[in-house]
Amino acid sequence: MKNKPLNSFKISRFINEEAYGGILLIIATIIALIWANSSYYESYQNVWHEIKIGFAWGEIDMIASIHHWINDGLMALFFFVVGLEIKREVMGGELSSMKKASLPIAAAIGGMLIPAIFYVIVNINYPEYINGWGIPMATDIAFALGLLAMLGNRVPLNLKIFLTALAIADDLGAVMVIAVFYTENIDFSELLYAGFFLGVLIVSNLLGVRRAIFYALVGFIGVWIAFVFSGIHATIAGVLIAMTIPARSKIGEDEYIDKLNKYLNKFKKEKPNDGRLLTQTQVHLISEIEELNDAAHTPLQKLEHALHPVTAYFILPIFALSNAGIHIEGSIIDMLFHPISLGIIVGLILGKFLGISLLSKLVVKLKMASLPEGTTWQHIYGVAFLAGIGFTMSMFISDLAFKNEEYKQIAKVGIMAASVISAVIGMIWLIMSTKKIDES
Repeated sequence: MKNKPLNSFKISRFINEEAYGGILLIIATIIALIWANSSYYESYQNVWHEIKIGFAWGEIDMIASIHHWINDGLMALFFFVVGLEIKREVMGGELSSMKKASLPIAAAIGGMLIPAIFYVIVNINYPEYINGWGIPMATDIAFALGLLAMLGNRVPLNLKIFLTALAIADDLGAVMVIAVFYTENIDFSELLYAGFFLGVLIVSNLLGVRRAIFYALVGFIGVWIAFVFSGIHATIAGVLIAMTIPARSKIGEDEYIDKLNKYLNKFKKEKPNDGRLLTQTQVHLISEIEELNDAAHTPLQKLEHALHPVTAYFILPIFALSNAGIHIEGSIIDMLFHPISLGIIVGLILGKFLGISLLSKLVVKLKMASLPEGTTWQHIYGVAFLAGIGFTMSMFISDLAFKNEEYKQIAKVGIMAASVISAVIGMIWLIMSTKKIDES
């Protein structure tokens, strides 16, 4: 019970960061669309695709376009934070026990399988398009939580927590799909290098190494670079490195409280200087308290706390700016009714809704889970529609699914249309259902 206010504060902070990040995503998307469809389209292409940056050293060539660095570099950091969130949720959050995890995991599985099946059904007669089946499986947590946050107290906090847990489980599924199905040629010697350095990180964790800089250097030089040349997308390295980050504190809660009280009591008893400066003893005590706080922190939570705003406020908006610039040539109607686009739209809107709703109903019916406190089925249905906002993850997967640039553009039109429609339906549904609940 004593941890409940703190946990609620952490969850609220996480949701608020995602909400503000969602607003920045929308702004970046609008800018990208205007830029790519204006007379400055060539400059959009030049900035993201023609300018090359990086370094070369011997046989190692790391020179690539800014767009490539964002998708393989910055997004690896994004997936590192996703990995931290997954590990934290599994160890002590909404995915830490079968009772807690059953509903969001079942909802996530349904929300991945049914959209993929719908996409395949729409494109069954088009073998050249079938590889896009993974695109409608993803949910954009920033956009979805951003819209849910706009409803304020009209929706319960537990519904936001449910959507967060669902989206994190969904992210784990997307990572597995990318690793298994969107990898073509694998260089196993590079994977052996990556495996060796991952082993170094795991052993270091077990031996009590807690310095973030150590994990950053070994992770970047050893794991990430090896993945870049292995053929498996480098973002998977981010998730795997995150799993090696220590999640234990040096001291327990009781020891922390006892020592903190002793330091504070000593600080109070120290006779203050006549001036504004602290005494040497007080300065020493503050240093001791800082070391104590560091020992009580887990490296995993410290890193997540530090990096989550970076991903929400910088990495995802810059990803949207470099990826959402769809240059529309010809008829937008033809693009929307293209089998790729139709498969994505049906998958994200109808597939997500049915998959999340039906699997949630099933696990509750089987008494494997129960609805979060304060939520109703109307809330779950509204969230099921909001989960159809694929955007960031869907666009990321579309770049992996198709080599043909035209197919990528069509896919992104479908993603945008489906995300907007899902957002509108979800918001209207939740507004109407909360009105009904308030009046009943």
